[in-house]
This record gives sequence, C-alpha cells and structure tokens, in this order.
Amino acid sequence: MPASTEILLIEDSLAEARLLQEFLQAAKSKQFRLTHVKRLQAGLEQLRSRSFDIILLDLTLPDSQGLASLAPLNKIAPSLPIVVLTNTNDEELAIEAVRQGAQDYLVKRQVNTEVLVRSLLYAIERKQAAESLRSANEALQVQFQERSVELAKAQEANQVTSEFVSMLSHDFRNPLTTILLSTGLLEYNGHRLTNETKLTHFQLIRSAIANMNNLLEEVILIGKADVGKLQCNPTEFSLEPFCRQLVSEFQLTISDRHQLIFSSFGEFPKQSWDESLLRHILTNLLSNAIKYSPAGGLIKFEVTAQATAVTFKIQDSGIGIPQEYQKQLFQPFTRAENTDTIPGTGLGLAIVKRCIEAYKGQISVNSEIGLGTTFTVVLPLPETLT
Repeated sequence: MPASTEILLIEDSLAEARLLQEFLQAAKSKQFRLTHVKRLQAGLEQLRSRSFDIILLDLTLPDSQGLASLAPLNKIAPSLPIVVLTNTNDEELAIEAVRQGAQDYLVKRQVNTEVLVRSLLYAIERKQAAESLRSANEALQVQFQERSVELAKAQEANQVTSEFVSMLSHDFRNPLTTILLSTGLLEYNGHRLTNETKLTHFQLIRSAIANMNNLLEEVILIGKADVGKLQCNPTEFSLEPFCRQLVSEFQLTISDRHQLIFSSFGEFPKQSWDESLLRHILTNLLSNAIKYSPAGGLIKFEVTAQATAVTFKIQDSGIGIPQEYQKQLFQPFTRAENTDTIPGTGLGLAIVKRCIEAYKGQISVNSEIGLGTTFTVVLPLPETLT
C-alpha cells in the first residue's frame, strides 16, 4: 500500500464529508488523502481519470439510491474495495451489500477515527486477498488445461488419462471444497468474523491451492517421463552431505514416535548428480516410510558407495505392502488396500520409478505385512552413464 492511501468519497452531505475528513486527519498510524464528490456520476468520472485505493460510498445519493450504486462502480473498478456508509444499522442491507461486492459497511453515527481507519485498512486487505485468490484460481485453470492436454498426449498408450480424471474427482475434491467454503464465508460473513478467523481461512485457501498445484506438478512429471522428456541435468556436489541435509529436513517435521537414522559407507567425492531427480526419489521414499509407519518406529536410511554405483536403502517397520500389490506398485494411482485410511495420491512411487529410469538405475522392494518395507535403489555413478 502506498504511503498515502487514496480515498474516493461519494457523499452528498458536505457536513458528513468534513467529519470524515477530520477523522482521517486524526489518524496517527496512516496517511490518507480524500477526494470528495457529491454524485455517483462524478465518482465514476473520477475513477476513469485517476487511481484510488478504496471507495467510501454513501447509499443515499441524488442520482442513485441504495445498492444500485454498487454495480456501476464494480464495473469500472472491479479490483477496488468499497465500504458503504448507511444512516441506519440495517443488518440485511449490510449483508446484501457485501454479497454485491462491498467489503464492509459503516453506520454513520457510530463512526469515529479508530472505526473508520480499521474498516478502510481491513477492506483493502480483504479485497487484495480476494484478488490474489482470483488470480491464483485463473492461473491454476490455465495450468490445469495446459497440463491436461500434455497428459492426454503422454498417456494415450496406457489409459492414464481416464485414471487421471478419476483421481481428479477424488483428490481435488477436498482442496476445492476448502476453497469454496472459505471464500463463501469471507464473502458473505466477512464483517462478522474476527481477524484471527479471517486469517485462518486465508491460510486454508493458500494451503489448498498449494496442494492442488503440487498434485498437478506430480502429474505433469509423470507425463514428461512417459514421453521421454525427463532427463538428467547434473551439477557437481558430494552425495553424502546432500543425503544428510535431506535427513535433517525430515527430522524437523517427523513426530516423536518416529526415529530416522542415516548411515553412509564408502567414499563420496564430488561428482555430477541431478539434484532434482535425487530429491524426487529420496523424498518420496522417505515420506512413504514415515507415512506408512503410523505407529512410529525406526526408519533406516543407508547410502553405500561402490566401484560403479551407489546403493540407497530405506527401511521402515510400518504396515507393509500386500504381495499382490507389489507387482503394480510403481503404476500411477495404484495404492494397496491396507492404505485406505492414509492420505495419498498413488503418484509417489510412480515418480520414483520414472526418475530412476531417467538415471538408468534399478529399484527393488522387500515387504511383509505388519513387519515393514525396504526399498533398495541402485544408481550408476555419473561417469559410468553413457
């Protein structure tokens, strides 16, 4: 927000305008500059000729009455927050004003400097958050359309497109429901909610959008791998410190019930590795080891340097994988029947497999129900790749 907040006041009473100006001049935390017009038409002309941060709108004007003033203002300045001014404390009118695009309403006889400044600043913040959400949703829709086209082309041979549609109906439902509920509450009941409650809803919206975007990123990674566009882009670093750093990151988030132990064997000079592919492989395997050990327990992560390859072994003491699912374990959207109560998309191991294939490596699994699972990944050393 700029140093001086530009306000357009549409109010036919000079006395009310002077009083509002005095309230704003008495504000100590912010600077405000008020532009006053008496008619709606004059306000529309001001909006066409210059920019403002917010509109203060009287609902009783010579050339417009009630909520009819909102539509033309929203048409000319859809991203500009509006606070309406009323003479009576009419709850139904206030709610309807919010539904039609206003961010807040003020009863004139109840206005003072503190109330006015707080309403203006909160209205600006709410409108900015709503505009950010709208932009994010539009960007997600574009991303979704683009990536859906790429995915459909990449999966023609194995019918992943139909599986993706099925997955969307399930895994997108929760974040979409969160977004719809939170935006609905903010839009229609924002004036009744506390600041803490509003902040919680904005955080829920951002988290849901992030979850949807992450899911799309995973799907497009699978699509790229299946059409041969997933390739190694190596940079030089030492593998052992990289693995230790990854373990440290996980140890910040795991529960007290889990114990993550890392060990390394052999020499690890600086070599050319693809950090992105390694992160996809190890992060998914470690995340699964933690996630599918709901009762906690020991998780071992070992990395061993050999003459021509490096072996990664991740072992947990979790629920295990049924034998009948182990053959299809690396297919997208495949999850074992004993994981129904544990959240997941069925994409993690598919991503692991595709990244290992890009490295020309191998992966194997050894698992028993109730005893745990061990994944072993063997990647050739960079100089042995041809």
